[in-house]
Amino acid sequence: MRQYAVFGDPIAHSKSPLLHNRVFLELGVPAFYGRYHLKEPSSLLERFHALGLEGANITVPFKEVAFEQCDEVRGIAQKIGSVNTMVKEGERVIGYNTDAEGFFQTLEGKLRPQNVLILGAGGTAKALAMIFDLHQIPVTILNRTPGRLKPLAEQGFKTLTHEEFAPDSYDLIINSTSAGLSDDSLPLPAPWLESLLHSGVLAYDVIYGKTTPFLRLAKAQGARFQDGREMLISQAALSSLHFTQHHFSLSTLHSLMRLALPQ
Repeated sequence: MRQYAVFGDPIAHSKSPLLHNRVFLELGVPAFYGRYHLKEPSSLLERFHALGLEGANITVPFKEVAFEQCDEVRGIAQKIGSVNTMVKEGERVIGYNTDAEGFFQTLEGKLRPQNVLILGAGGTAKALAMIFDLHQIPVTILNRTPGRLKPLAEQGFKTLTHEEFAPDSYDLIINSTSAGLSDDSLPLPAPWLESLLHSGVLAYDVIYGKTTPFLRLAKAQGARFQDGREMLISQAALSSLHFTQHHFSLSTLHSLMRLALPQ
């Protein structure tokens, strides 16, 4: 039986095993998908091999670590500098990023944003910024400190620290930080968010499975809001294409995963 897992810290909340194991069960794939709570970033690839994995997903805060440790990185992950899917090919581990395309799929038919604000500058933020750039949609990336913004600025993105930020008009605001994942924190001070969130805005939180403080505030301000459930499913289905060697259609994988994670 082939073994797969998701690495993260924290990881107990992850619904990825539900999604992938439903696919394996329904499609008769002899495989099992579990969780691994990784505490030491430098040991990611070592643990991948020690656990005998054929593939893995990587969540916060290890996506950039995965990029560095894979033997080869393919596709858009090369530009993003972030990997959320690792697949074993022979003795080598290949890295991919399905976050970018998975996220963009969730907007199709709902919104074609003209101006996007991304809160945070980690691996997920990089993926989202890159997919918007590929679709020629202007992006501003806002982060508390300048360190993670530097490589994004060098790639030509508009980046701002909290000290530099003055609220502007955006039709899509994305929380890519962990604020609200395990506490009641907001990704920005409440007065700033109150000035940004209104009926013409879609507030999108990549966190799933709960109404975060960010989304609660968006609702109170009359903005549209969406959690990360559809992004989770879309990126997982794309990952599953790699795990199953493209033997099944993307639509089949999507359908089974939606059954595994009802709204």
